[in-house]
Amino acid sequence: MPTKLVIDTDPGVDDAFAIALAALSDDVELLGVTTVFGNVGLPATTHNARRVLALCERDDVPVAAGAARPLVHPQWRQARPVHGDDGLSGRAHLLPEPRRDDEDIDAVSLLARLLAESREPVTIAAIGPLTNIATLLAAHPGAAERIARVVVMGGALGHGNSTAAAEFNIFSDPEAAHRVLTGGEISCVLVPMDLTYRCAVSADWLATLGARGPVGAALEALTPAYLAHYRKALGRNAMALHDAVAVAEAISPGMLRTESVPVSVETSLGPARGATVVDRRRPQVRAETEEPGQDRPTVAVAMDTDLDELRAFLLRRLAGQPA
Repeated sequence: MPTKLVIDTDPGVDDAFAIALAALSDDVELLGVTTVFGNVGLPATTHNARRVLALCERDDVPVAAGAARPLVHPQWRQARPVHGDDGLSGRAHLLPEPRRDDEDIDAVSLLARLLAESREPVTIAAIGPLTNIATLLAAHPGAAERIARVVVMGGALGHGNSTAAAEFNIFSDPEAAHRVLTGGEISCVLVPMDLTYRCAVSADWLATLGARGPVGAALEALTPAYLAHYRKALGRNAMALHDAVAVAEAISPGMLRTESVPVSVETSLGPARGATVVDRRRPQVRAETEEPGQDRPTVAVAMDTDLDELRAFLLRRLAGQPA
């Protein structure tokens, strides 16, 4: 049975690869795409999402714009130095113009509608700031029981990328991330940047994708600014496809090896703001330091994967090969 999937996203180069991955996979029923502020402003992220769907000839997929800012504090910074001023290395104009307008309802309303209409629980791939998802849980409490799981690209076990402590998506709205990851309302998988950095693809991988067909060539053409950043971040001619790794897990559960542990999100205004604190102590040790009866919700944190198989999976799917 196809995976029923909604993507909540802030495109973003790696988001573009992630949307295409789902849109081109014949074992996915892509119910909708919702957009959020993040890598660039909301108008650009929404237009970018619609352009990528047009590239994949998926005019059937509705797109709705969501939050333009975080829940509480202003967004600290966008990711223009990484993704370019338009979010796609300054090359968004190379993608086809969307043939379908965005929906006349907001992202949270679309999410609630899609969940209510689905006969089976729906997976949400949340690959931007978690503002829309936190708002959904607050405004539509019954929606949680319609969600199979939320696969979140975000967080860091070691150092961050927006700050020394925090990864970009979580840092963009820590209060929203706190609600989603620690509330215990939904089953969550957290795909941290520690793993997505290890899953980076080489320039040769990109060239192979570009030679596989027009969609692959169009995606490769979006990468110059992004690839230039990751040459500095990784120290080699490669780039991280963070969000595509999370969507791969959403499509194929178990592709990433996870560990169920409590996760906290730092919401102070200090230097650790946005940090994800993953408690990997043995349960017996945790129990000794917690109040009797306290049962903190756990999150399935992705720790490892077969790197070669993951890259091959991404290449096959983005080239349009059948599942």
